[in-house]
Amino acid sequence: MSNLSIEKKEKLDAISIDEHLSIKEAFTKMDSDNVRLLCVFSGGSYEGILSAGDIQRAIIANTGLDTECGEVLRTEGVRLAHVSESYSDIEKLMLKFRTEFMPVLDDDNQLVDVYFWDEVFASDKPEKAKIDVPVVIMAGGKGTRLKPFSNIIPKPLFPLGDKTIIEEILDRFEDFGCKRFFLSLNHKADFIENYLNNEISKAYDLTYFRETEPLGTAGSLFLVKDEIKETFFISNCDIVIDTDYNEILEYHKEQNNEITLVVSLKHIKIPYGTVKTTDGGQITELEEKPEITYMANTGVYILEPDLLDEIDPNQFLHITELVERIQKRGGRVGAFPVSEKSWCDIGEWAEYRRTLSILDA
Repeated sequence: MSNLSIEKKEKLDAISIDEHLSIKEAFTKMDSDNVRLLCVFSGGSYEGILSAGDIQRAIIANTGLDTECGEVLRTEGVRLAHVSESYSDIEKLMLKFRTEFMPVLDDDNQLVDVYFWDEVFASDKPEKAKIDVPVVIMAGGKGTRLKPFSNIIPKPLFPLGDKTIIEEILDRFEDFGCKRFFLSLNHKADFIENYLNNEISKAYDLTYFRETEPLGTAGSLFLVKDEIKETFFISNCDIVIDTDYNEILEYHKEQNNEITLVVSLKHIKIPYGTVKTTDGGQITELEEKPEITYMANTGVYILEPDLLDEIDPNQFLHITELVERIQKRGGRVGAFPVSEKSWCDIGEWAEYRRTLSILDA
């Protein structure tokens, strides 16, 4: 790779990892560097490409988060270029698959060049793949964790920079081609509807439906039973997800799921030494400041429209209860993992402030 320019070498170094790095650490690096592809090396020798999708598939398959990246590299279906291909061919390949960078290999499968998206197309990132499925936004909550401000301003209208929370959610779905939005309202419904009608209604296809009383995170869905006849997204109105919605939809379809939960890896470092003991109080295990990693429900879902028939009119129902119903009758319920930084829970002050800092960065 001695023929690479200094600038290109620096770019390659920034997206390169060693094969022994864990997939958890690789996912964290993708988060911090805002990339979805990494080049994997072994002792300076090129080994392959690791994508966010590769890590997500590994997590779905219950692969341990401490598994080394080299163990989950794909040997088939990887998009690469060969030195014999022309610049025009490589450009078309990158455009077709919207890849952030394209490695160029020689006959010995060694890396000799890399083409980066911003160099080829003079833009920062590839355009997102477009989908057009309905989106239901649950915007009827009282925002009790954001009191006392939520006593005056409904949670969906809390500011995020020069937007409101609900506008940020709408914009992110629209970036992927979603056009039809159904908003479930209850608390301060007139306030929310008046704001949206005056400020942004012309930019979106908005349909409002109202609970007469709180019905839980799924109970109000019976109100759109006659409106939605295809696979659709649900999003709570206090979260922002920064991920590829198209990939979630593809996973949902490939797995034949009735409902898919978007889950986020969460890492908690306990700042103390922990102990385990016998019944008699004798210490059996001592661990210094352990770290726990688990998957948290983000509040974004994909549902099949048939599930709307299972929701009784005007009955309180949480979406977790709907999941349990599906599981009891043998239906398929899936989980699609996203990285920790990809999920911002704006429903409490600490996370709200963190989200503001991320969006301002």
